[in-house]
Amino acid sequence: MSEFTATLQSALGSGYALERELAGGGMSRVFVATDTSLGRKVVVKVLPPELAAGVNHERFRREIQVAAQLQHPHIVPLLSAGEQGALIWYTMPFINGLSLRDALARGDRFTARDVIRILREVAEGLDYAHGMGVIHRDIKPGNILLQGSHAVVTDFGVSKAISAAMPTSGYTSAGMAIGTPAYMAPEQIAADPAADHRMDLYALGLLGYELLTGKVPFKEASPQ
Repeated sequence: MSEFTATLQSALGSGYALERELAGGGMSRVFVATDTSLGRKVVVKVLPPELAAGVNHERFRREIQVAAQLQHPHIVPLLSAGEQGALIWYTMPFINGLSLRDALARGDRFTARDVIRILREVAEGLDYAHGMGVIHRDIKPGNILLQGSHAVVTDFGVSKAISAAMPTSGYTSAGMAIGTPAYMAPEQIAADPAADHRMDLYALGLLGYELLTGKVPFKEASPQ
């Protein structure tokens, strides 16, 4: 067990037993754990220390509480959140299924019928969340999981919580807007305060393009 994992396990206490770390967590480090009280698998997502250091913990907690109200068949719910010292984490159910990113990486190809079904299910989740005033801000293949024959959206509201809790209006200390550049609308990259739920619809369109063609429409040497 690494020093970081040991520190996290100590912070989580006896409520969760860490098992292993998953790769490709994006803005967070991702661990599979067992909820010891219920015996179920969960995912523990931890903000890296360099990002957590710039986050207003109280604001992040308030934003996560809003995201935790989302209950929809195509949204992976937030189960809990916590913090100790420089650590900030949240937990979600463990979904035993591929992400669209993993499916694309292994060469899976989707029929037009498959793509329409996936986009419809993601759009239903987005429509519900937008009606609740929650924007995802990071729709991409890695945040869409295939649970059986259905698509579910994960990390809903987390990018918004991080963005809102940053002291520089949604930018990291390196000056990069919160999100994944290849799927971000221009107003999101520019951190336009007037940017709204339509940034998710823009990303959904890019997702559809990638599922149909196997490649992203915009790919350059730098995010800018």
